[in-house]
Amino acid sequence: MYKEDSIKESVSELVSFTTESCEPDCPAAPKLINRTKNSLSLQWKSSNDNGSKITNFLLEWDEGKNGPFKECYYGHLKQYKLTKLSPSTKYSLRLAAKNDIGMSGFSETVTYYTAGIVPPPPAPPVLVEAGVTWLSLKWSPPNGVSSDDSLTYSLDMEEEGSGYGFQPQYNGDELSCTLRNLRRSTSYKFRLFAYNSEGKSSPSEVVEHSTNPDKPGPPSKPTVKGKIHSHSVKVAWEPPKDNGGSDISKYFLEISEALIGNKWDTIYSGSQREHTCDHLRPGTSYRLRVYCVSKGGESQASDVMTVTTSAVPPGPCHAPCLAGKAKPKEITLQWGPPSVDGGSDITEYIVEMANSEQDERRQVYQGPASEYAVSNLLPGRTYCFWIRAANKVGFGPHSDKAEISTAPGPPDQCCKPVITCKNATSVIVSWESPACNGAEISEYRLDWGQVEGSMHVIYTGPCQSYEVKGLTPATTYYCRSLFQAVNISGVGLFGETGVVTTPASVPAAVSVLHLLEEDQMEISLPLSTCLAIQWEEPCCHGSEITGYNIEYGEKQLVTVGRNTSHVLENLLPDTLYRIRIQAINSFGVGPFSHSIKAKTKPLPPDPPHLECVVFSYQSLKLKWGEGPSRALITNPTQFNLQMEDRFGRFVTVYSGPCHTYKVQRLSESTTYYFKIQAYNDAGEGEFSEVYAFTTTKSPPASLKAPKANQLEENTYEITWEPLQPMKGDSIVYILQLAAGREEVSYSQVYKGPETSFRLTSLQTNCEYRIRVCAGRQSQDSTGSQELYGPYSPSTVFSSQKQELVPQCADLTTELAESKKTLREERFIAIVLLCGFAVVAILFAVVIQYFVIK
Repeated sequence: MYKEDSIKESVSELVSFTTESCEPDCPAAPKLINRTKNSLSLQWKSSNDNGSKITNFLLEWDEGKNGPFKECYYGHLKQYKLTKLSPSTKYSLRLAAKNDIGMSGFSETVTYYTAGIVPPPPAPPVLVEAGVTWLSLKWSPPNGVSSDDSLTYSLDMEEEGSGYGFQPQYNGDELSCTLRNLRRSTSYKFRLFAYNSEGKSSPSEVVEHSTNPDKPGPPSKPTVKGKIHSHSVKVAWEPPKDNGGSDISKYFLEISEALIGNKWDTIYSGSQREHTCDHLRPGTSYRLRVYCVSKGGESQASDVMTVTTSAVPPGPCHAPCLAGKAKPKEITLQWGPPSVDGGSDITEYIVEMANSEQDERRQVYQGPASEYAVSNLLPGRTYCFWIRAANKVGFGPHSDKAEISTAPGPPDQCCKPVITCKNATSVIVSWESPACNGAEISEYRLDWGQVEGSMHVIYTGPCQSYEVKGLTPATTYYCRSLFQAVNISGVGLFGETGVVTTPASVPAAVSVLHLLEEDQMEISLPLSTCLAIQWEEPCCHGSEITGYNIEYGEKQLVTVGRNTSHVLENLLPDTLYRIRIQAINSFGVGPFSHSIKAKTKPLPPDPPHLECVVFSYQSLKLKWGEGPSRALITNPTQFNLQMEDRFGRFVTVYSGPCHTYKVQRLSESTTYYFKIQAYNDAGEGEFSEVYAFTTTKSPPASLKAPKANQLEENTYEITWEPLQPMKGDSIVYILQLAAGREEVSYSQVYKGPETSFRLTSLQTNCEYRIRVCAGRQSQDSTGSQELYGPYSPSTVFSSQKQELVPQCADLTTELAESKKTLREERFIAIVLLCGFAVVAILFAVVIQYFVIK
């Protein structure tokens, strides 16, 4: 690369020169400034002349034939008008410029059209398909129009009789159209226009097309015309209100029996609107409907009309026959319906009867049943029967004759029985033999009961008398309708009712006797010596009950009044009694009732002896009776321990099976009063006498360890804390001293009310122990008493020449020294622990670095 200075040094002097001229550049394509059907006006601009002035322009065209280009203009002007051209024709053009040097190249080819003419009128639209409410039309382009021409079409329609004239219905470039929402069976006029860019053509010829008719509506419901006969009926109908736009061509009449269902048969087709339906069955319901047909199609069926043909009387019945077995005085007949019912349900039957074929007939039954029992006949006789049926129209003919005989009859009704009282509990019933009606009587039946309408058989046999036993005195009995005679022909009629009342007697036995439980009693009774019983009053047997005898124990008898309960008193405790009772009236005593067993309860237990086995200044342990101190087993005997409160009332402090109880939270030197009671299933016993027990006095509290202060060599002053007098009792102290470290043997060195004592003459360099206790001095009826509390902790000291503090004299100093030692030991332990931790970390680092890596 050269530097800038070197470049400047190499530049020559400026010189000027002129390039040579050449042909001009290609001009731009000519532009259309106006057009008509036969001319095109063009205009263009000059291009770069390239040093030589443009002198002429050359314009070429294809003459509208899409062929080779030919010159149409050559000159210096910049516009040109092509004339005598064809309308609506495409012309291609190009332009070149010329100067003195030569001709330029041609511009881009451009295409322009001359103005056109409107298309010729098209052919009228053609019907493709017609519907009830729509028409489908199509058409073709006008003749002489090129397929390249872009045409649109406009379809106008005029409805017949509308008065609105032609109205546009379609506008587009398609060659077909479907018009909808038209009126059925209506004629429409159509005309078609063609459009191009130049305008609208003349209309086509007017053509007329029609929509199809619709299917008609249903005809009216058929109606009966004239009288309904048993085998035929004439029906008529009206045309449909809407015929769909075309005349009705044919009607179809269908029939169906009402019981068959949806099966329909066509019995008429034609243009008439009435028809006679024959060959029908009497009294039968038929359904009729009609539909019609036109050019528009088949209509829906009309509403259904139901018609019932007239019924006729039924045909003859079959002869009646016997149902079951014949009875002596009754025959049950049965029959079936006639084979021909006349078209109406059988409403009733008439049964006629005659004693023989020559006798006059008489009606015995009229009704709807197919079975009837003819009664009040004579046994063993033959009767003639006829039957005929009837419906709503009338009666049919008589059936054939039927001869039916009755069975042999039973004997006549028995006479009223004769009843004789034998005693209060039995009677004898007798009767006479009735007429047997030609058959020997085989047995008699006797029914008996206390209610006239509810009796039972008590005898069956050939005898004409019977003794009824086990009756209730003073009671009425019936035997009518319970007394019959039977022979081989059947059972006879019941005899008249016999009535008898048994005489009065002693009362019946008491049936319900039971013991009253404690919760059933109105008042509280000592159940150890009393039993309460209750019973229900038995039947008095015609004489009022006046009292009862109660038997219990060893045939002991007590008589009570009319009450139905009683308390038996002065009985033995824990004793079983057998009890029964009998009622008494004016006729005597009745039988004893069943026995019941009842046992009196044992007597409640006596109170046990109460004693105090342990005395304390705040508690008393009491004991009573013989038994465990705790309820380890089930003990039927319970105890109720009561103590007197500060208001003088005894309140329960313990209730249960134990034999000991400790009363706590008591005051010292105080007398308390107690009483005790035992109870079990037999009840609660009496309370014992009142026992008095007194708590002891409380000893003084324990003192703190005494202090030893050295006054001089081998002399110490011992001091301790004082106690306040206890409820007026003075306090004395006992100081004990022990020497040496082995088995300590304390000896008393002081007793008195003072709270200090001076020890002298102690041995040098010897260890001593001292302790102190407080005592309570009191006076009572027995004299002076002293009660001492526990000794205090020991205080240790050593007698030395120099002033030394006893090892245990000052607990505070000793505790401080022990805490200091503990802190030192803890510090040493922490240092050792930290050292071990550091060593362990170092070992881990060494192993990680040298071994693992």
